[in-house]
Amino acid sequence: MKFLKAAPVAALILPLASYAALGGAPNTGAPSQASLRSAAVAVPNSSASYRLHETRDASGVTVREYTLPSNVVFAVAWQGPVRPDMNALLGNYFHRAASAGAGKPRGTGPSIERSDDFQIESMGRPGNFFGKAILPRLLPANVRAEDIR
Repeated sequence: MKFLKAAPVAALILPLASYAALGGAPNTGAPSQASLRSAAVAVPNSSASYRLHETRDASGVTVREYTLPSNVVFAVAWQGPVRPDMNALLGNYFHRAASAGAGKPRGTGPSIERSDDFQIESMGRPGNFFGKAILPRLLPANVRAEDIR
């Protein structure tokens, strides 16, 4: 009986672990039940300066993780009908992203912050959210912030 009560809670918590945190190692654990599609994507003309890993979860959110050869996520991008779990996606940078929109009334446009060590652009409307977060100091030499999509 206790198992029946714990199963729904586990089903809600497991999808939260499906993303890597910005600045950390990519998602290397077992795929969660929420992951419908996960694939390594070839990066043209990159000279192996980074890897791109794309995941689509059960809610239809596509997350792309850009990873250095040293196994550090230097950028993430997302698109879908809902926002992904931004706390899990941004890790230690979540508080910076949350403060970017603190001065504006909720729902009044994109949330954008750009500094030397963290950049985020998050925008959308119900049914279509998208954005990206980048650690500029970790960008490979042949990659521009505009290339992250």
